[in-house]
Amino acid sequence: MKHLKKLLFGFILLSFSSVAIAGEGMWLPLLLKALNENEMKTMGMKMSVEDVYSVNKSSLKDAIVHFGGFCTSEIISPDGLLLTNHHCGYGQIQSHSSVENNLLKNGFWAKTKSDELENPGLTATFIDRIDDVSKQVLAGINNKMTDKERQSAIDLNLEVVKKTYNLKDYQELVIRPFYNGNQYFAFTTTIYRDVRLVGTPPESIGKFGSDTDNWVWPRHTGDFSLFRIYAGPDNLPADYSEANVPYKPKHFLPISLDGVEEDDFTLIFGFPGRTNQYLPGVAVEQTMNVLNPAKIKIRDTALKIIDKYMRADESVRIQYASKFARVANYWKKWIGENQGLKSTDALGRKRKFEAEFTQNNKTKTGRTLLSDFTSYYKNIEEVALTRDYYSEIAIRNIELLNMQRYIRRLVSTYEENGETGYDQYKGRLAGFFDNFYKNYRADIDQEVFTALVKLYVEDVKPEYVPEGFNALSGVDSYKNLSKLIYQNTAFTNKESVEALMALPAAEAVAKIKMDPAYKLGVQWENLYNEKVARPYSSKKMRIDSLQRIYMQSIIETFPKQKFYPDANSTMRVTYGQVKGYQPRDAVSYTPVTYLDGVIEKYVPDDYEFDVNDKLLELYNNKDYGQYADTNGKVPVCFIGSNHTTGGNSGSPAIDAHGNLIGLNFDRVWEGTMSDINYDPSICRNIMVDARYILFIVDKYAGATHLIDEMKLVHPKRKKK
Repeated sequence: MKHLKKLLFGFILLSFSSVAIAGEGMWLPLLLKALNENEMKTMGMKMSVEDVYSVNKSSLKDAIVHFGGFCTSEIISPDGLLLTNHHCGYGQIQSHSSVENNLLKNGFWAKTKSDELENPGLTATFIDRIDDVSKQVLAGINNKMTDKERQSAIDLNLEVVKKTYNLKDYQELVIRPFYNGNQYFAFTTTIYRDVRLVGTPPESIGKFGSDTDNWVWPRHTGDFSLFRIYAGPDNLPADYSEANVPYKPKHFLPISLDGVEEDDFTLIFGFPGRTNQYLPGVAVEQTMNVLNPAKIKIRDTALKIIDKYMRADESVRIQYASKFARVANYWKKWIGENQGLKSTDALGRKRKFEAEFTQNNKTKTGRTLLSDFTSYYKNIEEVALTRDYYSEIAIRNIELLNMQRYIRRLVSTYEENGETGYDQYKGRLAGFFDNFYKNYRADIDQEVFTALVKLYVEDVKPEYVPEGFNALSGVDSYKNLSKLIYQNTAFTNKESVEALMALPAAEAVAKIKMDPAYKLGVQWENLYNEKVARPYSSKKMRIDSLQRIYMQSIIETFPKQKFYPDANSTMRVTYGQVKGYQPRDAVSYTPVTYLDGVIEKYVPDDYEFDVNDKLLELYNNKDYGQYADTNGKVPVCFIGSNHTTGGNSGSPAIDAHGNLIGLNFDRVWEGTMSDINYDPSICRNIMVDARYILFIVDKYAGATHLIDEMKLVHPKRKKK
């Protein structure tokens, strides 16, 4: 347990060198006092870490919300007004949209609280406190245990720890591993279940630049939306009710009107999803050369087909907008990640560190770790690649096959629990069917099926290909297969599914088992489970165990150096500064963009770069209100050196005094490899300037009543 103490104090050193790099790291807020306060002050922070995180008084953490479990948001008014990204609220905005009332295209602004729109299933989660429970969870754990014995002992300890918490009825407890299972923290949470849509700009603002500009700088996207948390009369979580009232927060973020300058301190608070900073070089090499290229190829194929239909039909664009954006997001990210890993010589840096590790680690275990990694990753590569092909094709990009996962569960529920279990699960599927078919086109999905099945057969070894697929050759044979399945399945339209579900359970199950889409799904899944999933799981378990030992060995080998934990969707703080960067030779980017750039990119009637007439009018009249910069221009976005990842979408950008200055929504393309290899020269996060958000709400939307809720401040004037 001695190595655990070394995890608690200090700061990360880039590439494990002797020079600290500001901006790297995703830090647990309760440890800032011991780990980071001095560096944060040196970089310009004026508040104390007690102002950032406290369990004894209101602090910034009380304004930070886990939005839906997948994004971050923040409270910006005493009436529970919630700010997050447009793309984080996209699914909710889309759910309220139709061709006749297209909120995606036209935007939406509730004139009164009674006009705010309900969003069933959407949650807002607060972190009440964070505790280090490593000692309790790892009690009795020793290196002589097998992986199975170790995990069993940890599971028992976790149950004991959970019983020590005296939770309120509205609280939940989440315990997560850190440092690859070498440390554990407990998060006490409160989850609000009534979150309503308040306002959103049209896509021409909230998604300006769309997929062309995604992950790109310079950026001119007003990527924000507004929601509100509602509570019961006691200010505690309650199911949706018209009697609910706006939530009264412990803390909300004032908004700075003073803007940003180069080298200004920036703090990002949020829930970053997943990073892998401590992977061995062989894992990075496999990601770069094998896994990423395959996933890029699959998504590129699917996206081209969907894009063709979206551009030809407005109703299809509405149906597929959210799905397209979701698929395109990581497709483009993987492309940038590979380029960034190569341009920063990430693999060379890993190899250099591993040489230092080998030289300094004198233990028997340490001497074999890296060679074991090489053997393990070589051994897993074939099934890892096939796993990605199956996941990308049969689960993520062919919707008909993705649906069959739910239908297979319906059938197994009947076989295991009879008609009662069947009816219960069927009832839960009703809402799923409504949402699925609202945004589904069988003709598009059939074309995607044809193209992706062809890829699978051509790129994956024959032993992983379902029976019958191996005989396919030539475009026509794939088209004939997809035509056979899509014309004879009951699952390409809602009406036939509802007719099927209306049958008695036994009769419905019998028909389902004869359905060609169901039969293909079962056959493919069984083959996958037997030959891919089980072998992969076994091999990955060995790699994960080795990674835990490696992480422990790194800490013990370099006792004077300190290491931040990888992201795992828990609350983190990352700090940096407003910074430009130079991605390529003779190319230099400044850190702020302006409304002028929106107009420069303007392409009339283009779904990515069109500009609304009202915004053009405001620009032409220079009607900017109080939201222009000192140069008389309206700022739109800015970049900083904060270390962010997925899950940080919607995170507040906070200034040195604790005020909101922007809204995090993206990273620059050249630096997307920061999940694996943070490099201060090109890793930048992209934020909407708070003044652009206010400008759109006030001058564009005329929603001045929302501005009146907020607290607008001038911290730089006070400084002077």
